[in-house]
Amino acid sequence: MIGAPSEQDMYCSNVYTPQALPDNLYVISGEEPEKYVAYSQGNTVYINRGSSDGVKVGDEFLVSREDHDALKQEWFKSQNMLIGAMGRLYEDIGRLRVVSVEPKTSAALVVSACDLMYRGDIVQPFSERTAPPYKPATKFDVYAPPSGKAKAMIVSFKGFAVSGGEGAIVYVNLGGTQGVKVGDYFRVFEYPGYNDEYAYREKNTQYELYGFGSTPVPYSSKELPRSLLGEGIVVRVGPNAATVLLTDSLREIFAGDYVELE
Repeated sequence: MIGAPSEQDMYCSNVYTPQALPDNLYVISGEEPEKYVAYSQGNTVYINRGSSDGVKVGDEFLVSREDHDALKQEWFKSQNMLIGAMGRLYEDIGRLRVVSVEPKTSAALVVSACDLMYRGDIVQPFSERTAPPYKPATKFDVYAPPSGKAKAMIVSFKGFAVSGGEGAIVYVNLGGTQGVKVGDYFRVFEYPGYNDEYAYREKNTQYELYGFGSTPVPYSSKELPRSLLGEGIVVRVGPNAATVLLTDSLREIFAGDYVELE
């Protein structure tokens, strides 16, 4: 990849944080409220702040919503515990620009949308997110030694998916408290035969597979060379979690795979 993450990557990637967002500024409804239950790009919505609160025509706001996986079905052991430690997931919904102001309320145009916007969605003053540059393009080193820096896991994917590849958004359980910054790179890897998942791997394939041979003695997954799967760049950071855009993947990457800071 060349250049930097796109505007959508920066403003539609979501973030985990233990800090609850203030919910006293919100979407009330929008144009033709008797007709529309949701709003998207090009629609006009109403927010509960106006000129008496200092709102002016041209002011911009970000809209978000707390989200969670209703199924809570774990893909790997302790997944829900790790998600709980990362905090609340706030989904990026869109961006507003105020077009008309009343004393207590304002009308705002939805200038960009990541998802449908609903009544009660949280509104925050706009804060620019500068896209970090990609590092110079090089051939991915499949035999790169461990960096010796902090390790973590891919705890979940955007949209509660369990796998993906280049271009996917993932969430890892290291954040600003652990020194992670926007623009840092994580390398993704797995240990051969490692089985901490519920769904898709047989145990101990690193040294045995029924009907296809085995070694005289067992080997633990971490005794064998690890398998490098890809890498990604940090686009958002919470206190205990980072939002990572996968920039390279050699094959499918799963929740539960390991990462390390490069």
